[in-house]
Amino acid sequence: MAYRNRLHTSACQTSSWTIPYKESCMFRRIKARLTDMKTISALCLQAEKHALDDHQSEPGAEHFLLSAFDLPDGTAQQVFDQIGARQTAIKPAIKQQYADALRSIGLAPGAIWADGGDTAVRPAQQHLYNASASGQEVLQVLAANRQEHAPLLGAHVIFVIADMRHGVAARALRAMGVDPDLLKSTAEHIAANHAHNAPRQPQM
Repeated sequence: MAYRNRLHTSACQTSSWTIPYKESCMFRRIKARLTDMKTISALCLQAEKHALDDHQSEPGAEHFLLSAFDLPDGTAQQVFDQIGARQTAIKPAIKQQYADALRSIGLAPGAIWADGGDTAVRPAQQHLYNASASGQEVLQVLAANRQEHAPLLGAHVIFVIADMRHGVAARALRAMGVDPDLLKSTAEHIAANHAHNAPRQPQM
C-alpha cells in the first residue's frame, strides 16, 4: 500500500526526544488507534445499513464504498469531486449490477421481494460482524495497513476498493465510467494531503 504518513511515525520513533515527548507520542498513537476503531465501527455499521437497503444479509465492498461517503472526514467526496464522478450515481450503478445478475439467471429484478417486506433480509442477532467475501477483503486490507494511515479516512477505503478489479463494486464503478487507476491515485493523493495538513502537536 503506497499511502503513508511517515512524518508522524518517524517523529514518535526518534530516540532523541525527551521522555515527556515520548509519552506524548505514545498517547497520540493510542488516541489514533482508538479513533480508527471508532471509524471502523462507524464504517461497518453504515455498510450494514446499505446492505440491508439492498436486501443483502452481509455487506460487500460496494456497501463499504457507499459507507466511505458517510464518514465525517469528507475525503471520499473529495476524491470523486476531483475525478469528476458523481457520488449519487453509485447506488443506481450498484442496483443495476444486481438487476443484471438476476436477469442472467432468468429472474426479473425485484421478483424475489415482490411479496413485500416479509422476505427482506433482517439484521442477524450476532456478536461477530459478518461481511461478504469482498467486504471482508476491504476490512482485511484496511487492518493490514493500519500503520500506514493516521487516521483512517474515507479516501483510504476508496483506495482499497479501487484496487479491486472484480465484484459488484468494481463493475459498478466501470459502469459509471470511472477509471480505477485514476480513482486509486486520486484517493492516495487526497489521503496524503489530509495527513500532511492535519494539525500536529508541537515538539517538546
